[in-house]
Amino acid sequence: MQFFFLQTVNTNNTYNYLPIALQLFFAAGLIITIMVLSNYLGPKRKTADKLQNFESGIEIKGNARQPMAVKYFLVAILFVLFDVEVIFFYPYAVNFKELGKDGFIAVVMFVGLFLAGFVYIIKKGALDWED
Repeated sequence: MQFFFLQTVNTNNTYNYLPIALQLFFAAGLIITIMVLSNYLGPKRKTADKLQNFESGIEIKGNARQPMAVKYFLVAILFVLFDVEVIFFYPYAVNFKELGKDGFIAVVMFVGLFLAGFVYIIKKGALDWED
């Protein structure tokens, strides 16, 4: 005797992806339609004021292609690097009981490498702004 609720259902066929494909098709169609209509129906008044670059209401002074200090980019990259490293503490904090002693040793090594990198960039003077 076979029960109807014990039968396996094949959920991995292309028919199940049809709603997703239709939604993507209609979303792309809507985007294209809105862009084309706004291009054809929108106002077209090209004046000198409208064609001028706008930077937060500040008048343009000089060339934007001036050299910038590398220290700014270095600090930004270091911030992103250390910020991403801190994100890795969350899975450990959630699962610290299940990870046990091995997990604790891994986190201590991770923090040690983290601090070694921090000491290295401080000794290299990467965060010193006075030159």
